[in-house]
Amino acid sequence: MTASPASLKDRVNGRTIEVAPGVFNALGAALAEQAGFDTVYLSGASLAYTHLGRPDIGLLSLSEINDALTHIRERTDVSIVVDCDTGFGNAINVMRSVRMLERSGANAIQLEDQSYPKRCGHLQGKSLIPREEMVGKLKAALDARDDDGTLIIGRTDALAVEGLDGALERAHAYCEAGIDVLFIEGIRGDEEIQRIMEAFRGRIPIMANMVEGGDTPLKNAATLQQLGFSLVIFPGAFVRAMVHMATRFFETLRRDGSTDGFSNQMLDFKQLNETLGTQAMLDLGARYGSDMQTGERR
Repeated sequence: MTASPASLKDRVNGRTIEVAPGVFNALGAALAEQAGFDTVYLSGASLAYTHLGRPDIGLLSLSEINDALTHIRERTDVSIVVDCDTGFGNAINVMRSVRMLERSGANAIQLEDQSYPKRCGHLQGKSLIPREEMVGKLKAALDARDDDGTLIIGRTDALAVEGLDGALERAHAYCEAGIDVLFIEGIRGDEEIQRIMEAFRGRIPIMANMVEGGDTPLKNAATLQQLGFSLVIFPGAFVRAMVHMATRFFETLRRDGSTDGFSNQMLDFKQLNETLGTQAMLDLGARYGSDMQTGERR
């Protein structure tokens, strides 16, 4: 186990920014944990990209997100921030979503104010539900959670729809509803960051979203911390790296009819099993097999 003894709630309220790479399955989460991350972000976009081979345009269901979360929680001890999109309906649907995801191991649940079906926060053409409706959904989420250590992240996509003033108005309303973390999506530059921090820094932890090629200029975690952010996600970076590598791999295999030309950029059978901890699991299975065969107790 590599996760910090401090809870995710304590960490996002601390002085050091929490960095959460985006993942979409248990293998990615395990690799992030092995690399030393305490938190991962279960990205709805990355799930759509990998499980459906489709863009992030509201095609996923709650059960598909929950299934991925269940596998990640069974495999790792990291804190998991879960992208719950719009909550999959009205306030009652939000309550069901929060209860299900919390019971499956979510440490934080993110909800957004787009109308359904939603789309990636860095795509054009988004639309929003009324502010008052979103406030009700966030209050429902807060009431539905079993543990106040399970963070509710309120996200607004209003920057692209209503402009900065509209986004700030919604953000104030969501904070007053009692959310634990504020996420204003699609920030377009330092001027907007300054306005946001003037309004909310020191009042509530603020989340940043780094999307390669998206609306928000990329900054490293240290810079974001200095600006006042408490949590930063890199939701699709893992998928982008994987697709880049996989494209080159398939091109090599198609051209050569062999993986030899790519062998220095991939794990062999032994290395992969070492990464997965195969021998430890075989040893564990042998232990219980021995117990069943001999009746010995240990």
